[in-house]
Amino acid sequence: MNKPLRHIAVFCGVLVLALLMRATWVQFAKSDSLANDTNNRRVRIDAFSQPRGDIVVGGRPITGSVETPGSDFTYKRTYQDGPMYAPVTGYLSQAQGATFLEGVHAKVMNGKDDRLFFDRTKALFTGETPRGGDVVTTIDPAAQKAAYKGLTDLKAKGAVVALDPRSGKILAMVSTPSYDPSVFSGISKKDGEEFLKLDADKDKPLSNRAIREVYPPGSTFKILTAAAAIENGIVTDINAPMPDAPAPYTLPLSTTRIPNDVDNSMCDKVSMKTGMQWSCNNVFLQAALKTGKDKMRETAEKFGFNHEQFTPVRSVKSSYPDKLDKPQTALTGMGQGSLTSTPLQMAMVTAGLANNGKVMKPYMVDELRGPDLSTIEKARPEVLSQAVSESTAKKVQEMMEFTASEGSAKKVQMAGVTVGGKTGTAQHGADVREERPYAWFVSYAKQSDGTSPVAVAVFVDPADMDIQRSEIAGGKLGAPIAKAVMEAVLKK
Repeated sequence: MNKPLRHIAVFCGVLVLALLMRATWVQFAKSDSLANDTNNRRVRIDAFSQPRGDIVVGGRPITGSVETPGSDFTYKRTYQDGPMYAPVTGYLSQAQGATFLEGVHAKVMNGKDDRLFFDRTKALFTGETPRGGDVVTTIDPAAQKAAYKGLTDLKAKGAVVALDPRSGKILAMVSTPSYDPSVFSGISKKDGEEFLKLDADKDKPLSNRAIREVYPPGSTFKILTAAAAIENGIVTDINAPMPDAPAPYTLPLSTTRIPNDVDNSMCDKVSMKTGMQWSCNNVFLQAALKTGKDKMRETAEKFGFNHEQFTPVRSVKSSYPDKLDKPQTALTGMGQGSLTSTPLQMAMVTAGLANNGKVMKPYMVDELRGPDLSTIEKARPEVLSQAVSESTAKKVQEMMEFTASEGSAKKVQMAGVTVGGKTGTAQHGADVREERPYAWFVSYAKQSDGTSPVAVAVFVDPADMDIQRSEIAGGKLGAPIAKAVMEAVLKK
């Protein structure tokens, strides 16, 4: 072979080798990323080529699949009581993708999870249409309905989260205004228009206020302030007067005076228990100031602040800032300043105190199961932290129960049941005199053996409600909702 031919042969051999190496790289090393690429239409066609597994609440599926004639996406998703359960399910749309449980556990429900390999293999031999698995939630349908009805009856923007303090199970998660995921689950022009309309809505129905929005928690945070002050020895006797907490209270390094919603004579230098009873700002401003920003933040973080929560859906961080001066530290004691919280986080604080200081990791998926109903994964309760000692938690319980029986949280009382509660009104916005305050309420119910099967956080944004500003209060707006949710759980 002459020299030019030899060079050409070598060059062609290199090209063939490069082609083989590239094909091998694409086939094996890049196969997963290419198969899961959002722009790979074949993947999307395959995802909607068969009925999908379901999301289950209270033993019944709240999702379904129907055929879509004339489309290469054979099936689309349907939802029962879509607006009520949307904060739990999220949505699955042929055009918009998937969110929340529909997204987190997509592989289980579409049958692509590795743990369903045997089922897929069996289907190849039997000729059966493969089916995905189901996601069984912890949601109590009666509690969910009570929470949703409470908020929608008010025609309010808001959120409710109910937890089982003993395990961390999420019993209810509601956000209003909500949406029906069924109306844009397809890929038609109408579906697209429906989604764009919801996305552009100023009331943000697509946003989950329970876990994806943060707000100043207002006076509901006083239960954490009390826990931090007691745990760190700042308050040793909850019944002892606090001579360094006059009402009204002057912020340190400032001439700003903080009043109370009740007559200042009812709060002047009173005990922490009385301060909780009437939600006296001065008591908790001074308690936070004396506890100090570092100990306050440390306690808040043990309850979950400054950390994302995964339920398995991600919840944004609630924030206790790390750079606070003395006035800012004092303001956090009453849940104001630069402090922010999700409704889920305040439910966790309430549940942790009701569970004698032990905070359980919140979760809303009890079981993942295969198409043959076999369990492929079972949730187990997990301790997040021992946020405060049992003795500290019991003192806060005593104050919350006194507040429910003799103070500002009376509307949550239930016959024959021990209830603890705390109201909250949170100022917000650049001009707090113009913006309507948020209304909060947190509570728990206790059984005869001392354990608590339910704790609730209710958040209400009354911006568009037909209600006078003087009527905006957690006890008036939130307590009846919390009571209805707890009654639903206790009946079960």
